[in-house]
Amino acid sequence: MNPIGRLARYVPAVLVSLCAVAGVLLAVLHSPWWWTGAAVFLAASALAVHDLVQRRHSILRNYPLLGHMRFLLERIRPELQQYYIERDYDGRPYPRSVRSVVYQRAKGIEAEEPFGTELDLYEAGSEYLTPSMAPRPVAEEAPRVRVGGPDCTQPYDMALLNVSAMSFGALSPNALLALNAGAARGGFAHDTGEGGLSDYHLRPGGDLIWEIGTGYFGCRTADGGFDPAEFADKAAHEHVKCVSLKLSQGAKPGIGGVLPGPKVTAEIARVREVPEGRTVISPPYHRVFSTPRELVQFIARMRESAGGKPTGFKLCVGSRRQVLAVCKAMLAEGVTPDFIVVDGAEGGTGAAPLEFADNLGTPLTEGLITVHNALVGTGLRDRIRIGASGKVATASDIVKRLAQGADYTNAARAMMFAVGCIQAQQCNTNTCPVGVATQDPRRVRALNIADKTDRVHRYQTSTVAAALQIMASMGVDHPSQLHPGMLRRRVTPTEVLSYAELYEWLGEGQLLAEPPGSWAEDWAAADPDRFSV
Repeated sequence: MNPIGRLARYVPAVLVSLCAVAGVLLAVLHSPWWWTGAAVFLAASALAVHDLVQRRHSILRNYPLLGHMRFLLERIRPELQQYYIERDYDGRPYPRSVRSVVYQRAKGIEAEEPFGTELDLYEAGSEYLTPSMAPRPVAEEAPRVRVGGPDCTQPYDMALLNVSAMSFGALSPNALLALNAGAARGGFAHDTGEGGLSDYHLRPGGDLIWEIGTGYFGCRTADGGFDPAEFADKAAHEHVKCVSLKLSQGAKPGIGGVLPGPKVTAEIARVREVPEGRTVISPPYHRVFSTPRELVQFIARMRESAGGKPTGFKLCVGSRRQVLAVCKAMLAEGVTPDFIVVDGAEGGTGAAPLEFADNLGTPLTEGLITVHNALVGTGLRDRIRIGASGKVATASDIVKRLAQGADYTNAARAMMFAVGCIQAQQCNTNTCPVGVATQDPRRVRALNIADKTDRVHRYQTSTVAAALQIMASMGVDHPSQLHPGMLRRRVTPTEVLSYAELYEWLGEGQLLAEPPGSWAEDWAAADPDRFSV
């Protein structure tokens, strides 16, 4: 952006200040009556100065005076704040703003509201969790999930809610510092995203999941390949607790990540080991493997190079046959990842073709159930933990995903809300008004790290606490007691089915013994030596 464009947001404050000066001069030199107008402009000038120096609202620091219009509109039309403009993947409207819930928890505001549910519980597609006639006491301490299979020598205890993958470049330095410092304070994990391991990930001391994508940023050879020596060196860092191989992303499966050229600063170019100022497009596929068998072999090499730390992969599910092919490769090689993160097609991104975001990939519910069933059916489920990501934001989201087969959850969009994102949808332009998704230092400075660290910590802590409260009301002492029968969906105005009835659930080792008819064809066709469609 040119210098004039950068300064345009300060024009109202400058004009008001000039008017204040002019009013004072007229009052002194011509008539005392001018003091009335001067007082108004002086007050507005004082407000502009306050906006620039305060640390609570990023939008006011970046848009002095103008930013108040947003808050004024919210007060005039509270529904702008209360209702979410999006719908979930099944087309059902959210009853209350997910963003509003996140903001309230991040700010430490009580989330209780008057009146009843805004959701039409008789609308086909509506869901609810089943309460118990014998609720349990709420757990005093949040349980953690041990991640680490038989080949892992440094297992990690994962929180129920963690920061999902968002790269340096997509997010600003201050946003990453706040996210990681919040993770350090709350004891939950922070996924680096595929953009490399930067100082902003490491400095606050939070637990990291280092994600490696198809561009191999941070462990990249000169020709764009994987550098095992550099990977081993960085994976040994004390803050790196797990390493994750990204196969695909929910919002844009089948293509690599995109970082627009204006956001590729000298610092980002150094971290990613790419040319400065040029758009970075990750390859759509990995160069280090081309078959399911080679994938699991590479996972084993990564874990060994990482000193035995938990190693896994992330994917947006496409063909069930390919998932089964990977399971067959695991059985054949005697190698399993320590975790698999299932990313739903409803997940967000900073830049992707609209057709990909809207039309490719399996939604989280179906993808999660597919992976869970495949692992159970092949007798591998007890060795592999499953993470779920894709529009996870509220306590009920966590509980629903755990009931559907996940062991833990990751949130990206909600964590962005916690650090101040207002969904301006300027992520790909480098002009984010609140300093979250930009590399413009003038905009980044508006995001106060200490304040947003508190918000990230409060949001995660209060959301997990609310999830434990929901589980207690369902008669559950531990997340492991959740099961699909506890989640119900209305399929017609007069018929309700549980997830145990809606979906087929395989028994332990069932695919190895006698695959059910609905799985038999895919199981027979799954080939550990090729990714068949």
